[in-house]
Amino acid sequence: MRDNKFINEEELLHKAIGILTEKLGPLETSRFLSISNKRREESIKRHNRWQATLDKKMLFDEVFKNER
Repeated sequence: MRDNKFINEEELLHKAIGILTEKLGPLETSRFLSISNKRREESIKRHNRWQATLDKKMLFDEVFKNER
């Protein structure tokens, strides 16, 4: 049984990308690595749209109503 230990991030990325490239090929590896970035961008855009319509006074009144 192999002992579990943390490796530094650079080594982790190097090994992971090597394994992905070996198993999936370079194109599919690239597609896989870009998946989370696309989702993250969408969640930021969604959050910014929500913030644009937010009534700050109403939100603060609701959040802090029991502290007054």
